[in-house]
Amino acid sequence: MIDSNYLLTDEQMVQFITKGYLVLHNELPGQLHQGIMNQIHHVMHNEGNPGNNILPRVPDIQQVFDTPVVKGALSSVLGPDYYMHPHRHCHYNQPGNGSPGGGQWHKDGYWSSMRSHRPWWVMLFYYTHDITEELGPTAIMPGTQYYEKFIGKRGETLLPTGKAGTMVLVHFDLWHKASLNVSQLDRYMLKFQFVRLSAPEFPSWNHQNKEMIVPDGTPALHLNLWQDVWNWLRGERSSNQDHDTAAMDERISASALGDQLNDPVETTALNAAYALGQLGDEGIAILIKHIKGGSNQTAERAAYGLQSAGIEAIPELLHCLTHIDERRRALAIFVLGMIGSPEGGVMSALISSLNDESEWVCRNAIEALGQLRNPDRQAVSALAKCLKESVLSESGDASELSAPNESNKTFANHQPYIMNKIGYTAALSLLRIGKAGDMLEVVNSLETALFNSKDRYVRAYAAEALTHLRSKEAVDLLIRYYRSSRWCPDTSKASTF
Repeated sequence: MIDSNYLLTDEQMVQFITKGYLVLHNELPGQLHQGIMNQIHHVMHNEGNPGNNILPRVPDIQQVFDTPVVKGALSSVLGPDYYMHPHRHCHYNQPGNGSPGGGQWHKDGYWSSMRSHRPWWVMLFYYTHDITEELGPTAIMPGTQYYEKFIGKRGETLLPTGKAGTMVLVHFDLWHKASLNVSQLDRYMLKFQFVRLSAPEFPSWNHQNKEMIVPDGTPALHLNLWQDVWNWLRGERSSNQDHDTAAMDERISASALGDQLNDPVETTALNAAYALGQLGDEGIAILIKHIKGGSNQTAERAAYGLQSAGIEAIPELLHCLTHIDERRRALAIFVLGMIGSPEGGVMSALISSLNDESEWVCRNAIEALGQLRNPDRQAVSALAKCLKESVLSESGDASELSAPNESNKTFANHQPYIMNKIGYTAALSLLRIGKAGDMLEVVNSLETALFNSKDRYVRAYAAEALTHLRSKEAVDLLIRYYRSSRWCPDTSKASTF
């Protein structure tokens, strides 16, 4: 049970939505952080960077994530059933290391087939020691999580600082970079990633005000987008009966808003997309038109706007599934997953899309099934089949599994860090909804993934999905797996026994 005193406030949630970050401070003693840093220093200089194994190599780190401060913040943003992603990394910033000004501004490679403005994913930066600007903390650019293109000097550079144990919770898509360490000390920062397992049904923070109150002086760059995220986090479901156009300038016609989807200024285009999503049938028609026949850019913006349209958009989205362009089919499925309703034949349409000739359409359908509310056994069975078949069809050539179609290079972003994208996504969806299916069938598919997949993230998700199932068969399987895979944090090349 999470102590409600440590859940975020409305004001903190608004800051996270608008600026994309929160600085957290835990109550752990300085000796613990010093001990963690000493262990990391030893590992880095004697064994090299352990990468994804940083947590089992230095188990004391887990105490940081077990604190009420961290659990309260993550539960507030991701819901109480969040999951620590298996990818994590120790960022080692040596004195004078890097080019002038530090590293390059970037967003981390994403794990789904399309980035979401809604916080399905977050990252947490943890500093093991007092962090000053001279030590080169990771620089962040507040409010840039909704920008596809880097805004350069128009953005504000922030260097979060604080005592040992300082953590920075950031939206997964926030632009950030390493800054230059001009001190004489080594700087360590641990990056962990977390994923939401279900869409919000109610506010999971200390929620008081229904209205999102943006602080005075905050530039209203993404007001309609922010409102959509706020409403979604509160568990609101949009419909024609409750569409609220207060966030948009009512003097702008729906047609004019449609024209703005192609605006070179991203804020203008996205605000227009989300405003159209709140205009009912008229707005839906314009957004669907752009998904079907607009440029690739306007089609993607239209998909974001349709998220807030709710279930009224479902019939037209289902029609898009017959579009000749795989990108348009994939975008429509992305929206169906974000709407999250199984009504109107959505579930059967998604299951049918699992046989689409496009890997990316198929993958979007797999993830969308895992995002639906109240899925049935048929959906889970289809996911279990996808996972098992994808693992059994893995080849030894990772490039064959990771390369998307030529036409989808930008859309897919390659994602070479995921070897089996179909299997990875199916395992994630089974982690989310596997309990709704036939237990033995689900366990059987997860067993295949756990012991046969060449993709480390497929195996990690399979293990976590079994942990969530907690059936006798799942537990027995995990015991067998952990007996052969247990990591000994004390064993190194210097050990003799």
